[in-house]
Amino acid sequence: MRSYIYIVFCFLFLSACSSVRVQYDYDGTTDFSNYTTYNYYADMQSGLSQLDEKRLLRILDSTLHAKGLLLAEEPEFFIDIISSEFIENSGNNVGLGIGGTGRNVGGGVSVGIPLGSSSIQRSIQFDFIDSQKNSLFWQASSKSGFKENDSPILREKRLRAVVDKVFVKYPPK
Repeated sequence: MRSYIYIVFCFLFLSACSSVRVQYDYDGTTDFSNYTTYNYYADMQSGLSQLDEKRLLRILDSTLHAKGLLLAEEPEFFIDIISSEFIENSGNNVGLGIGGTGRNVGGGVSVGIPLGSSSIQRSIQFDFIDSQKNSLFWQASSKSGFKENDSPILREKRLRAVVDKVFVKYPPK
């Protein structure tokens, strides 16, 4: 019985660890091979701290460069980044209940006990906007764990994990 409780505890602990989750959307009529140069909006309000924004842009530049895209003064598309942080309550809980029946009468009481605590999550959205048409042609939204007191090295690792996960499916096939 003790090993069963240990296994359940380990499962709950591992499921509480947050990973990067990404959602994609794009214009299906877009020919992505036409886009070879990019830049960022000059007035971009990313919602990140200045240091995190610099880290993210540096990681993003190296990732896009590896995909054959070049940073240019007059680009074929612009990138807009929007970020927000929010508290997400744990979705895990345990239900305890008691009940009884007797002679066509039934009743019961149930109580949900939350497991784990709430966590801070960060959402980062990447929008690719055609510079000539001024229209959105690709978008990715990521959601991952965030800790305000992480070291600069951990912050960079988390941002790299987000960028790697977001751009694994760019350009879409």
